[in-house]
Amino acid sequence: MSQEGLVVNTIPGPVSNAAAARATRAVRAGLVLIGVGLSGVFGAAVWLNPYNADGTPRARATHTQLGLAPCQFLSATGKPCPSCGMTTSFSLLVRGDVGASLRANWAGTVIAVLWAVALPWAVLSVARGRLLLVPRGKGELALTACVGIVLVLMLGHWAGVLLSNSGQPAG
Repeated sequence: MSQEGLVVNTIPGPVSNAAAARATRAVRAGLVLIGVGLSGVFGAAVWLNPYNADGTPRARATHTQLGLAPCQFLSATGKPCPSCGMTTSFSLLVRGDVGASLRANWAGTVIAVLWAVALPWAVLSVARGRLLLVPRGKGELALTACVGIVLVLMLGHWAGVLLSNSGQPAG
């Protein structure tokens, strides 16, 4: 392709060994961050108490034990936001209370299970030096698909909540 006398190569050439090593280090660092982040999420889920004083499971607001403010969307509209009940759902699930986890936020339960699978995957991928079960060159596509799945789950749950009359999380 020529533009004002300049020849522009539109076909990428081979990647140097140094560039491949930098990419591998960056991917490994990203996987370590994912592993640490997910460990923190599950550690917090174990630390939090998702039960009321009478022993009944909460439906939401467990995150306030972390010093976070109550949901502003819920306060303003009376309807939960897309992530309402998600912290509670994670915390109930790590205790094996699957039914209560699903009632708190079924999307949170599914996401917690996906993340529980992602944690050892990230660790094993770091150890192996490559993304396990992801074809070479498809890492960005896999990451985009995972983020898309989480968003669809959250927004699908939220749509169900908003369409319900009770304002309680859809179960």
